[in-house]
Amino acid sequence: MKIVFIGDVVARAGRDALAKYLPEVRSELNPDVVIVNGENAAHGIGINEKICKEFFDLGVDVITLGNHAWDQREVIPYIEREQRLVRPLNYPAQTPGKGSYIHTLRDGRKIMVINAMARLFMDPLDDPFGQVDQLVSAHKMGKTVHAIFLDFHGEATSEKMAMAHYMDGKISAVVGTHTHIPTADAQILPKGTALQCDAGMTGDYNSVIGMNINTPIMRFTRKFSIEKLSPAEGDGTMCGTYIETDDATGLAKEIRAIRRGPRLSNQ
Repeated sequence: MKIVFIGDVVARAGRDALAKYLPEVRSELNPDVVIVNGENAAHGIGINEKICKEFFDLGVDVITLGNHAWDQREVIPYIEREQRLVRPLNYPAQTPGKGSYIHTLRDGRKIMVINAMARLFMDPLDDPFGQVDQLVSAHKMGKTVHAIFLDFHGEATSEKMAMAHYMDGKISAVVGTHTHIPTADAQILPKGTALQCDAGMTGDYNSVIGMNINTPIMRFTRKFSIEKLSPAEGDGTMCGTYIETDDATGLAKEIRAIRRGPRLSNQ
């Protein structure tokens, strides 16, 4: 199975970059499934129904979220009825939405997409390791599903690497989101699980993780700011990850970074 995952889409610049470069990537890589993290898509915080529908119209199959899942309150009733919009698995059980979704391809193959949130330097949610392991234990790759993909939304690369090693051989891939900077560690672990600690953001990289530069600098240098963070609005760069798996085992055969746009090297 060919999987394309696009990292944190940030505001208008990110949405425009996704609309511009995703068709190019689809033509080049011919993916079976496209997954997008959209938790920053609405002006840099959260997502709404209108943007989700725009992404689905672009050919996105599943949208994952993170710690900004609820910043746009109108998404709450929408996530209850739209299974393709997936929030972190380890929120409390009564939280709206679901933490995973099984997407069926036209040829009948199935991929389970899981979203989980890390805990180090993040909100104190339930244990993501135990939650992911328990969910995965009910499925057999190559049997009930042909691939299992985890978007692990977290601050610390150590926690994301630990998750990948913990699940090595049990799922197809662990790709991190949240830090908005693509890491150069795309690899396949010894038992066959693909790992990249962060796919990077899709947005304007002439910024501070997608936000206009002045306000973050003021916060760092003066410890206060009179302005709220606002998203940068220059030309966006799309970052993500391409993974190919073996349908018989669900394990990874290839992983490589995707970069399209006016900034960053190795585009």
